[in-house]
Amino acid sequence: MRVGRLCRLFGVSRQAFYRKEQYAQRARGQALLVLDLVLALRREIPGLGTRKLHMLLQEPLTRSGIKMGRDKLHQLLHEHGLLLRQPRQVPKTTNSLHSLRKYPNLLRNQLLTAPRQVWVSDITYLCIGLGFGYLSLITDAYSKMIMGYCLHPLLTAEGAINALDMALSHGESSQELIHHSDRGSQYCSFQYVQKLRRAGIAISMTENGDPYENAIAERVNGILKIDFHLNRVFTTFEEAQRAVEASIRNYNHLRPHMSCGYLTPAAAHASTQPLQQRWRPKVYPSRKTPTADKLGHSEPDLSTVTTSRQDY
Repeated sequence: MRVGRLCRLFGVSRQAFYRKEQYAQRARGQALLVLDLVLALRREIPGLGTRKLHMLLQEPLTRSGIKMGRDKLHQLLHEHGLLLRQPRQVPKTTNSLHSLRKYPNLLRNQLLTAPRQVWVSDITYLCIGLGFGYLSLITDAYSKMIMGYCLHPLLTAEGAINALDMALSHGESSQELIHHSDRGSQYCSFQYVQKLRRAGIAISMTENGDPYENAIAERVNGILKIDFHLNRVFTTFEEAQRAVEASIRNYNHLRPHMSCGYLTPAAAHASTQPLQQRWRPKVYPSRKTPTADKLGHSEPDLSTVTTSRQDY
């Protein structure tokens, strides 16, 4: 079918048809030139993203008379499969490959009946700008009340020590209190261990790397990030610090806990009545040597722990 007949069929003029064809050819040529420039830059710096590419392309594009915004460049890279897929950066907050002394797990066969028996501690990360901040938390395992916290810009023992100082400032430490943590270098450091010993607090640590060995601390991390939106990206460290303070205050005094009979952690911590448990305790295999039964099979010694898969 001839061009003239097609134009009459669709109600456009020959002039408009050829003008659009010329525009499309010019756009394809400009796109090919931009892609060549992008590939040349990527050969030198393979990790250049759209924003930096757009900045570096401004001068050659201006010389070539091409106007292209960042969004149009992003769309062009997307159409040709040239967008970079950045791997998710999840900082590892636990380094147990160190020569410092590690302590056994004292919570096996331990049944919690009241507050001020066990403190659990952990470190999680917050996204701040292009980096991270590290939030150290110390939580009462029975009432789920956060006793101490510190947001620190570095993954050092200083943040964990500051959180411990805050927890100790409540004056609730005693000879019966156990401090439980993972085997990270922060909790095995000389300063941290010395503070615990001076306060008369027994030291307990995970042994197998099983998250259930420190499940309460892990769960509190998740509550703060999901329920209080601490998993968002903060612009500045000060903004993140304000959000942490407000979230922990509301967590302790406003958010009811299922494991505390729907009391808030602060109310559960002050209560003298046993808390109502709403699930069966998780059975946890002990590290003791299994005994053989009459059929020759080994049967592990099971003991209950005070953690659960349910929502705290």
